[in-house]
Amino acid sequence: METVISYFETIPSLHRSLILVGGLTFFWLLESGLPLFKFKYNKWQHAIPNLFFTLTTVVINFALAFLLLGAADWVKVNDFGIINWLPDMPLGLYAFLGVLLLDFFGAYLAHFVEHKVKPLWMVHLVHHTDHKVDTTTANRHHPIESLIRFVFTLVGVFVVGTPIALVMIYQAMSLIFTQFTHANIKMPKGLDKALSYVIVSPDMHKIHHHYRLPYTDSNYGNIFSIWDRMFGTFLYMEREKLVYGVDVFPDEVKNSNIKDLLKQPFEVYEKPTLSADLEN
Repeated sequence: METVISYFETIPSLHRSLILVGGLTFFWLLESGLPLFKFKYNKWQHAIPNLFFTLTTVVINFALAFLLLGAADWVKVNDFGIINWLPDMPLGLYAFLGVLLLDFFGAYLAHFVEHKVKPLWMVHLVHHTDHKVDTTTANRHHPIESLIRFVFTLVGVFVVGTPIALVMIYQAMSLIFTQFTHANIKMPKGLDKALSYVIVSPDMHKIHHHYRLPYTDSNYGNIFSIWDRMFGTFLYMEREKLVYGVDVFPDEVKNSNIKDLLKQPFEVYEKPTLSADLEN
């Protein structure tokens, strides 16, 4: 474990880029061979806006990385934060708790708040208006959302007390998991369900991309599924019934246009409607 911690303390930017590109390439190829849905689309054309927003996310996180480094160094020097106030423990357990708690603040809590606060939902909407969810959807986030997510992660570093190595491990895991859970791959249902008791599985997350409530407001987790199960936001539905998108923003042409997507947060607020099978 010490070797892993040491590596992530000084992980080169090139290696972080390789994790992004390598994961995207792997799941792109995997979903081409084992698709959950046989989308009738030009895969590269569909990927263009998603990759554009992936690039903006990378740029924003790179530009603000010094803040994460400063925060991580400060909590380490001052022995500040939840995991630093706990009794001494094995390094592996220390790292696990750090990543687990950072997953709560940086992913679950941020995601939950974005769905509950109207202006933030309109920003997050860009991620949900993809009608053909695949691995490129993973980082389809409006630049404003990238800033919001960064702030939550920064707060998480202070509250949890994670040194920079754990921040880098969390970010690497978060990236791979979001590519995995969005990938248009068909896993055996039994395996997917078993995984969902510990981590967020592909079927579990895709329920979150169903076009109607209450499914849209469920399964917020990114790496660990414990948070959805603990806070009662876990829902299940058969994957064959999935319909991607947001029902009150049905225009697939606009939802695939970068210019329109950049303007989406400033449109009139509309909330997804209740799923027909639950209206009564």
